[in-house]
Amino acid sequence: MTTAREIHLVRRPNGLPTSEDFALVDVRLPPIVDGQLLVDAVLLSVDPYMRPRLDSDQPLDAPMLGGGIGRVIESRHPNFATGDLVRHGSGFRDRFVSDGTGLTALRPDPDLPLTVYLHALGGTGLTAYGGLLETGALKDGEQVFVSTAARAVGSVAAQIAKLKGCYVVGTTGSPEKVAWLRDIIGLDAVIDYKMQPLDNAIAAATPNGIDVYFENVGGAHMDAALPRMNVRGRIPVCGMISTYNGGGEGVHNLFNMIYRRVRMEGFVATDFAHLGGSFTREMTKWLKDGSIKYQETVLNGFEKAPEGLIGLFKGQNLGKMLIRIAE
Repeated sequence: MTTAREIHLVRRPNGLPTSEDFALVDVRLPPIVDGQLLVDAVLLSVDPYMRPRLDSDQPLDAPMLGGGIGRVIESRHPNFATGDLVRHGSGFRDRFVSDGTGLTALRPDPDLPLTVYLHALGGTGLTAYGGLLETGALKDGEQVFVSTAARAVGSVAAQIAKLKGCYVVGTTGSPEKVAWLRDIIGLDAVIDYKMQPLDNAIAAATPNGIDVYFENVGGAHMDAALPRMNVRGRIPVCGMISTYNGGGEGVHNLFNMIYRRVRMEGFVATDFAHLGGSFTREMTKWLKDGSIKYQETVLNGFEKAPEGLIGLFKGQNLGKMLIRIAE
């Protein structure tokens, strides 16, 4: 039999997850049969949405829910050949047997690194693209505010807005990230939310108000943004990371939505499957010509997956958090 390793959740986190909430488990896999394939993990994606799942949706003593890129090492499936790269949602497992459900063949552009297919050219990028352009109904030249603009989704959303000729303000939480957003990405204003009162800083950075607020944080960020929203403004809600580990800040300024006729709408990446063709074409072009830039934090070793998730909520990542298992 083939052996594999899995990352299991063994207890529900109380606030910020700790290493004791997870376990590295060895398992045995049966030989594949007709209609199945054996996949080795190459890269795993670590994302903020994983934290709320730990409270209920994620089963205990089972592989962590999640996705990544793998390579087929043995196949008895008609649609996949040995050596194929695949995207998968098969969880935090370094090797697994599949019947092909949930697997998508990946044909990466040879001029781009494989890692971008888990952020700018993956679900992260599609989330930013669809959330901003469809849910947020962005128009060229508008006033845009993106919270946590140095993270994987926020940085793509902010850059797309710049490509559409918009005035873009972003928040982040360290001088290093401020410098990247200001000097490399070229945002019009960048706020370090740990160093400045948000309400005053956002008001000063948005003299013409906000037409689209791409929301990743909630709490104090939303409270500070709401009074700056222009009439008929839109708030596409991608995340509420300030609440994921329990607690969080209250929002008191929702009444501003009434007379400003602001629309707020949540979304998930799968809402934008119909945009896949245009997204892939545009994002590939933007990445290859340097219009879209990115940062990655890559931890090497399957056993580093819990560390990656914990580090995500400590702000230890620059851009997308990834776990590399193999080349």
